[in-house]
Amino acid sequence: MKKNSFVVMAAAVALVMSVVSCAKKTETATDAGAAYHIGICTGTVSQSEDDLRGAEELIVRYGRVSEGGMIQHITYPDSFMDQQEVTISQIVALADDPLMKAIIVNQGVPGTAEAFKRVRERRPDILLLAGEPHEDPLVIQGAADLAISADFISRGYTIIWAAKQLGADTFVHISFPRHMSYESLGLRRQIFEAACNDLGLRFVFVTAPDPTSDVGVAGAQQYILEQTPQWIQQYGTNAAFFCTNDAHTEPLLKQLLTYGGMFIEADLPSPLMGYPGALGIDLTAEAGDFPAILKKVEAAIVDQGGAGKFGTWAFSYGFTVSAGLGELAKRAIDGTASITNTSDLYAALGEFTPGARWNGGGYVDANTGIRAKNQILIYMDTYIMGQGYLPTTEQTVPEKYYQIKFQGGN
Repeated sequence: MKKNSFVVMAAAVALVMSVVSCAKKTETATDAGAAYHIGICTGTVSQSEDDLRGAEELIVRYGRVSEGGMIQHITYPDSFMDQQEVTISQIVALADDPLMKAIIVNQGVPGTAEAFKRVRERRPDILLLAGEPHEDPLVIQGAADLAISADFISRGYTIIWAAKQLGADTFVHISFPRHMSYESLGLRRQIFEAACNDLGLRFVFVTAPDPTSDVGVAGAQQYILEQTPQWIQQYGTNAAFFCTNDAHTEPLLKQLLTYGGMFIEADLPSPLMGYPGALGIDLTAEAGDFPAILKKVEAAIVDQGGAGKFGTWAFSYGFTVSAGLGELAKRAIDGTASITNTSDLYAALGEFTPGARWNGGGYVDANTGIRAKNQILIYMDTYIMGQGYLPTTEQTVPEKYYQIKFQGGN
């Protein structure tokens, strides 16, 4: 809406400006700043860079609160397991802002559910969304308006299916006790093993240091660098490798490119997840342009002889979840979307993944058979470098995998 260009009486001007302000109450900003705020908490660059970049994309689109915009971005500590109360306090503090209307945490590290409960007690008007929650499904479902996860059930089958399509005979799963205690990751490990048995692959589980432990990120990465050549020697170049931690991904890819082996897709897939560092390529010029990023990563993989052996999702999962949940929250606040409508969710994610195919559905508790309305599992087709898309979203995942019950950490 434009202001009148001719001179009017002061009282009339005041009236016009009042009407303009009311008309713009659901737009990104007014002259006095955004009509409401959306808070987002992510990991740091060292732990989950893609998640952080997605939050930055929201800032590019809708502005930073300190500059009169809509988005307030904070990060939780790298050592979030030892500093849960810090994480909780940071998230809860977002609710001190009277204009705060939604809070997003991606990834939903331990403490997120408790933080959401405390926010709910103080500010029941705030929408609470969690991306890739680390806490058990029933815990986060009880605290969040919406939680979305990479489909750990379907992908437990489709990743093994994809490995077989590439000629893998062994699947090596790298993780540590903390991750295996999470129902989402531990249950997926059980499905991996069952799918390997059904599809004729050998399943191997190996333990690596937790980056949140005393060894830190650097120590955990050094372990992967040292061990991967030995694993390849032991399990062969037809082994497909998978790790549950982002920090492990780059050194694993680096060594697989050097010594052989396969990599279907990351725990939280992205062409940015581990590949740029492992390949030594600069993607500054391509920043934010995922088709261009994928093209450059793919060319480097092919140049190093990795065609047909390395895969990803064409768009970053972590980036898309941060940005997509922010977009969904905005649309819900504006009254143009529903938080728990899967079509609205896919449309919000699709703002950042043009042309990509998504699949998924509500999480079904294997113990009760109840399908959650506020936890949605999602996944995308796998893209194989030098080969193209595998139709993973078209595969029918056998029903028996949805009935496997979590047996606890290993």
